[in-house]
Amino acid sequence: MNLVTVSGPPSSGKTSVILKTIEAIKKRQLKVGVVKFDCLYTDDDILYEKAGIPVKKGLSGSLCPDHYFASNIEEVVRWGNKEGLDLLITESAGLCNRCSPYIKGIKSICVIDNLSGINTPKKIGPMLKTADIIVITKGDIVSQAEREVFASRVNSVNPQAVIMGVNGLTGQGAYELSTLIYDKNSKVESVKGKELKFPMPSAMCSYCLGETRIGEEYQMGNVRKMDIGEDND
Repeated sequence: MNLVTVSGPPSSGKTSVILKTIEAIKKRQLKVGVVKFDCLYTDDDILYEKAGIPVKKGLSGSLCPDHYFASNIEEVVRWGNKEGLDLLITESAGLCNRCSPYIKGIKSICVIDNLSGINTPKKIGPMLKTADIIVITKGDIVSQAEREVFASRVNSVNPQAVIMGVNGLTGQGAYELSTLIYDKNSKVESVKGKELKFPMPSAMCSYCLGETRIGEEYQMGNVRKMDIGEDND
């Protein structure tokens, strides 16, 4: 079984890209499944079910979705192998720009859209910088010049990645993406012992443990303060 991780900011078009790509992959008589990770709510699993795609979903709730992903990915891979899948796609929640649910040796895709702002590629961090493939969506809404400038900004952040455009509505570019994500020579029996490409955010403070009150006297653990030049007299 092949394993692919897809992540990206909220509402960048991850689900639409995956659905269109799976349409192209199914024409090669391959069995594809999806596991959707999210935070509080998602009905994307219904879209996958309607398309006849085996799907599972997991909601992290109050937990960081990346930590939730790392805690459950081994069981997810076992499920995919049990289902006899040729390709398993994990779709992350729309993450904060610091996170990165990528595993070394596992193909990783970041979906980002042209409408997110010209400086967005510099703000995203490891989710974009460590991706193997970067998919840029919503290119039909902006001009050719804007598409080229945005792609250039993406390339400056991650020059090693394959950068391509996919239209989540029409499916344009999805076939090309499908040829990149499935490798018949790649097999994943288990991810046990594999390492994340980038460490997760380090924080264990009073707010992580349920504190809701504001003030220094209520803050403990891993706390970082801004230097705003206040007079302490």
